Amino acid sequence: MIIDLEKLKDLDLKAFFFDMDGVLFDSMSNHAKAWCSAFDDLGIEFSAYDAYMREGMTGASTIRDAFTRQLGRDASEEECKRIYKVKSHYFESLPPAVPMEHVLDVLKTVKAAGLDIFLVTGSGQVSLLDKLNYFFPDIFHREKMVTAFDVKKGKPDPEPYLMALKKGGYEKNQAIVVENAPLGVRSAVSAGIFTIAVNTGILEDKELSGNGAGVVYSKMQELYTELPEIIKRSKMIDL
Repeated sequence: MIIDLEKLKDLDLKAFFFDMDGVLFDSMSNHAKAWCSAFDDLGIEFSAYDAYMREGMTGASTIRDAFTRQLGRDASEEECKRIYKVKSHYFESLPPAVPMEHVLDVLKTVKAAGLDIFLVTGSGQVSLLDKLNYFFPDIFHREKMVTAFDVKKGKPDPEPYLMALKKGGYEKNQAIVVENAPLGVRSAVSAGIFTIAVNTGILEDKELSGNGAGVVYSKMQELYTELPEIIKRSKMIDL
């Protein structure tokens, strides 16, 4: 899908905010398998589609949501910690996630334009956070990250993206978000930030556009192709 460049005319672009799972790393299938296995151990029905639809939530929120829907009660803090530990064990046992194809090209284009880069993720998987510097050297820095360890509510609440704006000292029209998850899109849009969705998973496009994405791409290469023009129109520069 080609972006409507008129949507960018009110931006004064200074930064890009990137989600991690499903945007930087092709890791969502592993997360889905791990969640399904952890909930199956408890006799709780939870599908891969459920996992993709809830991507971006903190682990505790995902567990509480499943308990409320399936068991009719909230999960205790102890249960959340125990189940998330099991989920993490399943996740770590799966083959390592690799970077999304063309995402490094996207990051290099953003950096070359002199724009700030933030990570905004609901993940607390240390293995993926450790991989950032290995796969994307000198692009991500800890002081420019918002993770599950930094927030209380998490996506779909606007809190993570509002926190990124605050950390960077930016106004909402000075950033663009790149997301792949419905709840992540809703979080960013609720924070008032223009949001690009890249549908790298199993969801229908309507799950992303329906939550307010300004444009939905079917793969990262499409974003990479249009990115120079997006930056030019948002920042009024020549690359």
